[in-house]
Formats: sequence, structure tokens, C-alpha cells
Amino acid sequence: MVKEKKSSCRIISVVNQKGGVGKSTSAVNVSAYLGQSGFKTLLIDMDPQSNATSGLGIYPENIKKSSYDAIINFEIPAKTVLKTDYENLDIMPSSEKLSGAEVELVSNFKREYRLKDIIDQLSSEYDYILIDCSPALGLLTINALTASGEVLIPLQCEYYALEGIARLLKTVDLVKHNLNKSLEISGVVLTMYTRTRLSDQAVKEIRKYFPGKVFKTIIPRNVRLAEAPSFGEPILSYDPSCRGARAYESLTKELLDRHRYKLKERELKKEIEPLSKKIKVFWDTGAAPRHAASKKKQ
Repeated sequence: MVKEKKSSCRIISVVNQKGGVGKSTSAVNVSAYLGQSGFKTLLIDMDPQSNATSGLGIYPENIKKSSYDAIINFEIPAKTVLKTDYENLDIMPSSEKLSGAEVELVSNFKREYRLKDIIDQLSSEYDYILIDCSPALGLLTINALTASGEVLIPLQCEYYALEGIARLLKTVDLVKHNLNKSLEISGVVLTMYTRTRLSDQAVKEIRKYFPGKVFKTIIPRNVRLAEAPSFGEPILSYDPSCRGARAYESLTKELLDRHRYKLKERELKKEIEPLSKKIKVFWDTGAAPRHAASKKKQ
């Protein structure tokens, strides 16, 4: 994967209100592969369970400042960011104190924008910021969605995977209309796939539900992928040749390719819009086309 020229920081929330779907695993491993690809990346752990934090080998007893301190105590954001052992990858760790942040935020002024204010102070330093959200649709997740440009939804390849997803989509839609008009669903990542008829049927149903939004790469159930967090390592470090590692590397490449495609679309739109306006203005004047004018002279 080759790094493209930085245009602006891309901010992605990894969200699903259902636990155990590979949300933190996806956040950690995509962040690690982005860093390995040459992109300066920040992973923000907004889950009180701190799975993304421990998944990168950082443990609660070693944390002095966390995302809780930045959000609730107005700590300078840069002071809560830690370097990891992995190339181009930093983390704003979580802590168990974050579990009380929902209640503490309730009385705060502009409470939905606390994380956005924090990211605004950090975004100039990074190409990508990924936010690992808690498995709930409370104020912490609302903060993440308000601060993000995109939503990445990990979805398990099981029959009941779509159960409750309507509530998540409704929340994304409400945030888009009331707090963050630029928010969009970047894509759906199919996780925990097994070669069974049930998984294949689930994949078909999810692709129907999210036409054009489901990534081609499917993350398989993989023992090495499941083991890596207990060793505090992303899969690219723990076992870079296993099926799970190859899948997350492919997913990251696909995420980058989609971004490049969107940038090209925007550039093309910038070129086409002025041209269409010029044509409209010309016809509105009632002037004859050049070839018609030249025939009259003859």
C-alpha cells in the first residue's frame, strides 16, 4: 500500500451497539495497518472496557491520562496521547473512569461536541483518526459520531446480525441532521465469517440491506486473530501471515482505495460544475454557437 498525499485528516468512528462483533479488533488492526502503510494514525479508545488500549499492549495500571481526562477534566489532548510500539500509530487510551463519563457529561454545555473539540486540536498531526466506540448508543458514541466524517460498522456474519441495526442507523441519521451534516456511512465490515450455509446466507442478507456499502473483504473467524489481543499485539505483529492478518491488510487497502475514489469524484465534480454553469450562462444569453456564427459570415 502506497501513501497518498495528505489532504485532510480522515476521522472514522468504528461503531456497533452490539458487543462481541469484532469492533475493537477491527479498530486496532485497521489502525495498525494504516500506520504500517505510512499514514500517521491516532486511535482514540472511547470504550470503558479499554479493549483497544490493552490490544496495543497498554494496560490500565500504566496509564496516567486517558480519554476521560481529555473529555471530563479538559486536559490538554496532546498530553493524553501515547506512542505505541508500532510504526506511525499513537493512541489516546481509555480507562474504567470513562464508564462514569456519560453521567458527568449530561450537565455540560455543548456536551455532544466535547470529543470534536479535542480532535480539532489534534487532527493537523494525523492522516487518520479512528475512534473505537463503546457498545452502546449513549453520549460517548454521540460524541464520536459528531466528531467523525465517517462511520465504519463491523457486522457479524450471523443470522441475527441485523437485529437492532435499525436503531444504530437511526442514531447516525439523527446525528447527521442535527449535529454533523458531513457524517456518512463509510462501509460495513463483515466479521467472524465461517464457511457454513448460515454465514453465507447472512452475508447475502447484509449485502441486500446495505447495497454498495459492504466491503468486499470479509474477516474470517481465526484463532490467531482471537489470540493477538491477549498478548497486547495487533495481528500484523503477532502473526502477519495468518488468514486474519491477510484479511485486515486487504480491508485497510480497500478502505484507502475507497477514499482515493471519493477524492477523484470530488475533483471531477469541481471540474464539471463550473463547465456546466458556463454552458448554462451561454445558452441563457441567446447567443448563437460559434460554428453557426461563422457560417453566417460566409
